[in-house]
Amino acid sequence: METDHALNHPLTNAGTEKTDRNDARALAQIMRTGWFRQVHVKSRQCRLWRSLLAARRTVLNEMRAIENVVRAILREAGLKLGTPGRPTFAVRVRELTQGDPCVMQLVDPLLAVLATMLTSLAGLTKQVLDIVRKEEVCRRLMSVPGVGPITALAFRATIDRPDRFRRSRDVGAHLGLTPARYQSGETDIQGRISRCGDELARTALYEAAHTLLVRSKKWSGLRAWGIKIAKHRGMARARVAVARKLAVILHRMWSDGVAFRWGKDPANGATVAA
Repeated sequence: METDHALNHPLTNAGTEKTDRNDARALAQIMRTGWFRQVHVKSRQCRLWRSLLAARRTVLNEMRAIENVVRAILREAGLKLGTPGRPTFAVRVRELTQGDPCVMQLVDPLLAVLATMLTSLAGLTKQVLDIVRKEEVCRRLMSVPGVGPITALAFRATIDRPDRFRRSRDVGAHLGLTPARYQSGETDIQGRISRCGDELARTALYEAAHTLLVRSKKWSGLRAWGIKIAKHRGMARARVAVARKLAVILHRMWSDGVAFRWGKDPANGATVAA
């Protein structure tokens, strides 16, 4: 039973007093009449996959936090770090702090922690790649431009079963990528996206949309559609729109068992297929 729906159910709020006995009686009445929304319980494998992705994201976020602390320490000492890559981050920091023992004593413990976390991140990423390599669904989803192993596995673990959605467009709303709406009488307000549902999958789709719009060089109908929105509405809204479209496309590909169709390139008129 969906918790929010049960808490806001008329039967739950019908009593004058809120007690455990009245709540239990109202929940029993809801179950007896069938006036509730059923929640899908994901398979154990999908829950483990999502836990793996959450652990990887936690390590990555903590590494970024420690790197920002190191940057702040160097900035206080008048040292500018620049933008080194993660593998060369510690080397560059040690080069800058060689002439200042006080600063070196501060950053050395943080760099040691970063080295351990970098090894752990590499191990977790390898687990994700090994899983995706064996999963046929994930490999099919990765035929979409911008969708990598992390996005494919996050979508696979979140949806679990594509047949639980009657329409592919419902996936966008399930992941919180559709605008929230408040309507009452003459008031009709359409706000930003609702951000309900699984944050991990929503973030992965947003990053995939950014990759498709900014980094992808190969033409596709989806990218052309996103660039058109970016020109009229801005890049931020274009990313959200493309992320929502990606959710619909990935679900349709999974349900139909087909690869991504690139569409017709207007430059040469040739149809490019995955």
